[in-house]
Amino acid sequence: MSKSIFLLFITFTLNSAPSFADVRLPKILSSHMVLQRNAEVAIWGWADPSEKIAINASWLDSETNATASAKGEWKVTLKTIDAGKAQTLTITGKNTVNLNDILFGEVWIASGQSNMEMPLIKASNAYTGINNSEKEVANANYPEIRLFQAGNFSSKEPLDDVEPGIVMYGVPEAKCEWQACSPESIPTFSSTAYLFARELYSKLNVPIGIIDSSWGGTSAETWTPRSGLKKLGMEKELAQAAKLPQQADKKIPTRLYNGMIHPLRNFKIGGAIWYQGEGNAGRADQYRQLFSTMISEWRREFGYKFPFYFAQIAPYGKYNDNSAFLREAQLQTLSLARTGMVVTMDIGNLDDIHPKNKQEVGRRLALWALAKDYDFDTAFSGPIFSSYAIKKDKAYLRFDYARKGLSTNDGISPSHFEIAGEDRVFHPAIAVIKRKQIVVTSENVSKPLAVRYAFTSDAQPNLMNKEGLPASSFRTDEW
Repeated sequence: MSKSIFLLFITFTLNSAPSFADVRLPKILSSHMVLQRNAEVAIWGWADPSEKIAINASWLDSETNATASAKGEWKVTLKTIDAGKAQTLTITGKNTVNLNDILFGEVWIASGQSNMEMPLIKASNAYTGINNSEKEVANANYPEIRLFQAGNFSSKEPLDDVEPGIVMYGVPEAKCEWQACSPESIPTFSSTAYLFARELYSKLNVPIGIIDSSWGGTSAETWTPRSGLKKLGMEKELAQAAKLPQQADKKIPTRLYNGMIHPLRNFKIGGAIWYQGEGNAGRADQYRQLFSTMISEWRREFGYKFPFYFAQIAPYGKYNDNSAFLREAQLQTLSLARTGMVVTMDIGNLDDIHPKNKQEVGRRLALWALAKDYDFDTAFSGPIFSSYAIKKDKAYLRFDYARKGLSTNDGISPSHFEIAGEDRVFHPAIAVIKRKQIVVTSENVSKPLAVRYAFTSDAQPNLMNKEGLPASSFRTDEW
């Protein structure tokens, strides 16, 4: 080994080895953070082995103590109170760490691929900005909405702290620190995450902490813990995760979970929102189990069943495969407890896989949280097909989430319905709304067996409920 290479090796080793000389916290625990209100939250970090740690919270009457383990790790649980004035937290060992301007409120993680990562402003040819981006940035002055962005970092092993990550698609390295939402801090933050948080804030009137941990062009298996891939028998993906060298910029199975979600597992959250699926559009038959397993494994790692709400992928004219099957897999994921799905079939762009109307995506995701987690009496889902019956030459379709009835967004009859008989050839159908049902017929099918609605990659249909939320595509057959 040459002298220069040896010195480089020593420098890398010294810089990579953890230093426990001072009490140290993970980046997610910092001044200006939001802690989940009225909850038991973890405060954790590192110190010298066996070092005594004192934790003093301004909202508690007594001191909390911990002793670092042989590995230099320590962790305590503190009770939080309701939203109110800003608080402080002091952690003392051989040194002292002071955290200030801590708020209590609702904390959510936002994750997924490019449609979640897409920032408010134009950052590259991939991310060209959302609707009214300049106005949205100028008006993003919400001191009680706090932003935390995890860097894009792929890790071979599960990490205990997030990294600033690499620059990709024009999104700069993450600061990995809590910041108040302002025109200066918001431009390259996840637009969907921000708009979701803004909607919650407007309705709940409590501080909102939103954590952006998303990365464009990624598949669900990259966000799934190794344990999940083992349960699914995904041997090829497991081999890639185990054998490929460490490369921070490579989207390898399990490694985005390792670098961007695992470090956050101790931080108490109210729930998660997700926008991903495009990266799995060619493997829809695998996605239902993979996506459900990913959600379940996140919950297992965090230690509780937090709500998980996701956006169904939008119509797009350039999918190589029929993305209707991927949307179907997402729809089927609703069988998993505490999940909810936002339909985007009415706000897509056939020429752009990154539709710009993220305002409505964020609002619709917030409707699920408001209705299911915060006891708001509000519609939260568009019509979801539930059952059907065949009577002579007609198919009668019934839907959930149509309490006030069905409608269309353009005032004409429901579009994009097809019907087939025993020959399995689908023909365009006439669809008529009858209160909470739809009656489907075609002069070409005298004995119908199956119905499909908007079951193509590029369908932009018009069915919605009276509350104005769109219906998901579906099929009654398994052909």
